[in-house]
Amino acid sequence: MSAKKQSTKKTATRKTATHKLADPRPVAQAADVGHPPELPPEIATYLSQSLASKRKSAKKAATVASVRQDLIDRNIRPTVSVETLTATLSRMDMNATTPISKMRNEKQASIRAMKPETRRFHGSRAPLTWFPIRWFASPCANKFGYMSSPATRNATKLPFNSATRQLLDDLGDLMGDAGRDPNSFPQDDPTDPNISTIPAGYTYFGQFVDHDITLDVSSTLDVLTDATTINNMRSPSLDLDSVYGRGPVLDPFLYAFPSTGPSTAIKFITGSNRPIGPGGPSSSNSPAGMLQQTNWDVPRIAATNTAVIGDPRNDENLIVSQFHHAMLRFHNAVVDLLVLGPFAGDIFAEAKKIVTHHYQWAVVHDYLERVCGSAVVTNAIATVNAPIGSHFRMPVEFSVAAYRFGHSMIRDNYWVNFNFPNATLGQVFAFIRPSLLPVFSNWIVDFNAFFDTGLPVVPVHNKARRIDSFIAVGLESLPGFAGMMAVLARRNLARGLALQLPSGQGMAAQFGVAPLTTAQLQQGLPANEVTILQKSGGLLLQKTPLWYYVLREAAVLGGGNQLGPVGARIVAHTFVRMLKRDVGSFLNLAGGFVPFLPAAAAGTFSVADLVNFAGVTRP
Repeated sequence: MSAKKQSTKKTATRKTATHKLADPRPVAQAADVGHPPELPPEIATYLSQSLASKRKSAKKAATVASVRQDLIDRNIRPTVSVETLTATLSRMDMNATTPISKMRNEKQASIRAMKPETRRFHGSRAPLTWFPIRWFASPCANKFGYMSSPATRNATKLPFNSATRQLLDDLGDLMGDAGRDPNSFPQDDPTDPNISTIPAGYTYFGQFVDHDITLDVSSTLDVLTDATTINNMRSPSLDLDSVYGRGPVLDPFLYAFPSTGPSTAIKFITGSNRPIGPGGPSSSNSPAGMLQQTNWDVPRIAATNTAVIGDPRNDENLIVSQFHHAMLRFHNAVVDLLVLGPFAGDIFAEAKKIVTHHYQWAVVHDYLERVCGSAVVTNAIATVNAPIGSHFRMPVEFSVAAYRFGHSMIRDNYWVNFNFPNATLGQVFAFIRPSLLPVFSNWIVDFNAFFDTGLPVVPVHNKARRIDSFIAVGLESLPGFAGMMAVLARRNLARGLALQLPSGQGMAAQFGVAPLTTAQLQQGLPANEVTILQKSGGLLLQKTPLWYYVLREAAVLGGGNQLGPVGARIVAHTFVRMLKRDVGSFLNLAGGFVPFLPAAAAGTFSVADLVNFAGVTRP
């Protein structure tokens, strides 16, 4: 056969395989058994391109003077210095992707018709890249499951009966005993024996990440349940669907379509504040440096103050809501960067990819390395075998036990800004309730006090409480939640019992690590808690509930500053597996991924870098 005929045959085969994606079921079936998905050419091309390409761009290099003039001409307010912007642009190849001019005419016309003046979505021909990539490239991963083997669970799970439930209720009550930790030290006092080295912002970043990957609305506490029967209502792929929703075509209410300039420079809508007075970050180490901000909230429905965001749980408390707002601003700042480029391709699609990859990098190399340890994370990346499109169920050992370590990291008080240097946890929740919304301008969170942003403009850097088996006292002060500490602890323990989780010792044995001794499990605990652990012949010391075990392991072996070997492995391996099986993740970018947005250290990217570039750490 001639080379020309062979080429024609291969092309026809590719077209046939791609055409089959009109029915998504074959993709899910193939991926469930571990086959890489057949991607539409548009998606495959999109995922293979990177603005961090080493190929030399034909475009004339940007200069500080030219960038400064472009900022003026395009009416863009920079979030970092002009010099930093110029250096960032020099690292990006703006010609490394398909220009909009090469897009089919009907798609170009549809995009123009989405502008505010027209607002026509019916019959639109939008880019596939605007939609969640998992719709084209991921198998069905909408269930929970187990990381442990059936043998491990059967041999080490606690008996499901009323006596065990009473033991766990008694243990939960002591974990939530408000008198156990007076928590009277300042927010960053290094002499506080219960303070960790982890900046307090990671408590809420962890909550934000959780809302991106898990949502259980159907499990119960009172009936023995197989985790594989429970639906996960969030996509476990770290794709920021909690922010981007279903994209600008299906969720246009989240987005601001440009009236002028590039038609694909689509940003997020942000909300306005109730004008009460200056708040948020300061330009000086004093209240005088704060401004009365007007656009420092998530968007809201005027009549009810309901947040118009991809996941309503991100409006649960002031700190996580303000972080969601920072994520909206992060995307918008990346859009501005691409406009400055100028980038001739699809700006929205490229911005979403840049935002998602930098966010995923920060999750792995900043957040996970802090709470799990860099060695555990490095080992997970090297050893977890999860081919693209491989089967996945969110393990309940992660979602119900190990990843709930954040409940012990919550502070009772936070330095929110210069107006509120000792805000209670109750206030952090109260000032996000309908009657006190939109967010008061004087309550805007100064994230310089929550992450190591490198901006010396706050007197206090909030530190998280250490990871241990004590639930935060401040939960008692939440509006309408009297006794919440004990209730939360009892529910966590009861859910693990109902889902037949293995014990901590069982997971240690499965991982091949030495389990905590009975002496270690009891180390430093009050006498009444030791008594509970020793009841029923020491049942809870022999088959320690996994959540409680992870917390004790962190306290005893990690000094409360990071998880122990069992908890760290569960958490790190779950995240790495999610990323490796996702064709759109930064771990699967051809040629590898190196962050290129502005950062304190070149070639890396942290949550602090994220909030800095988002522009929420300066007034």
